[in-house]
Amino acid sequence: FHHKENFAYEHWDDILDICAKYDIALSIGDGLRPGSIFDANDEAQFAELMTQGLLTKRAWEKDVQVMNEGPGHVPLHKIPENMRNQLEWCHEAPFYTLGPLTTDIAPGYDHITSAIGAANIGALGTAMLCYVTPKEHLGLPNRDDVKAGIIAYKIAAHAADLAKGLPGAQDRDDALSKARFEFRWNDQFNLAL
Repeated sequence: FHHKENFAYEHWDDILDICAKYDIALSIGDGLRPGSIFDANDEAQFAELMTQGLLTKRAWEKDVQVMNEGPGHVPLHKIPENMRNQLEWCHEAPFYTLGPLTTDIAPGYDHITSAIGAANIGALGTAMLCYVTPKEHLGLPNRDDVKAGIIAYKIAAHAADLAKGLPGAQDRDDALSKARFEFRWNDQFNLAL
């Protein structure tokens, strides 16, 4: 160990000067995000989230846009606390999350466990959802894995939009329900994902 601070943290203001000059937005990552639900919302994760908030403020002082990366594994009941803290500590900067995966027991089905978390955190206000494939934790995804992950996240994002009551979010659901009631099969297929 060299006992030195992370170079990006140490040179943050220099990096911001370059970003301001060239109008570059930054994504502030989270190296201490929980790698399992056991670590969710622990002291290390939240200390780093507070630091993300400080870095966000410094970036804004130099007119640099940022978004904050969020957690990867958080059980359902801990997601609201995570979102509340991000909004407060990071000054409502855009937040994006990889899921979060709500359980660790489903390798091969992480696109489902994470879509559950994504729908929840999306409804609570996260700005962007980063999809997860079934191959997460198992290997590199192929085309079918990517497709399965994207479909799961389209559903999660739509569910979040419905929960937030966004104007027009329910229009497609209503149209599909009407087509279903009237046995208009082609319309149902065209309105479905």
